[in-house]
Parts: sequence; structure tokens; C-alpha cells
Amino acid sequence: MILDQLGILVTGVIAVWLTQHKRERWRRWACIFGLLAQPFWFYAAWKAEQWGILAISTLYTYAWARGIWTYWLASERTGSAPNEGNS
Repeated sequence: MILDQLGILVTGVIAVWLTQHKRERWRRWACIFGLLAQPFWFYAAWKAEQWGILAISTLYTYAWARGIWTYWLASERTGSAPNEGNS
């Protein structure tokens, strides 16, 4: 049980911290760390039989995946890098 809690702590805190970074180049990494946290959330929720948390984890996974699309895939397809100054 320690491994899942440690995984949630490390990846989750990094993801949240990065969402608030003023540089978009750093902010774009939030979704990567957020997605890395999801298997730990799913495992912890499943083992504890916390079905509401499992459902919310599914929604968080979708939200982090949208970040992957926005910051990594869509910008690659258009050939443009994320802008530093845009909020």
C-alpha cells in the first residue's frame, strides 16, 4: 500500500505544481505527471473499494488526456510550439 500512496504523492504533487507554473513549457508537463499518477489512483481506489474515487479517477484521466492532446499532439500536428506568454 505504500507504493501506491508514494506514487500518488510524487506524481500528483508535481502535476498540480506544474499546472500553476508561469512558463507554458513547464505547464505542459502537468498532464504527463497527472497521467502517470492515474494508475496509482486506480489501484488504490480498487483495493479500498472506493467506487466514487474510481469514477472520479476516470474523469481525471480524461482531463489529463485532454492536456496531452492540447500541449503535445495538437501543437505537433500544426507545427507550432506552445506560446510562452499565453494564458
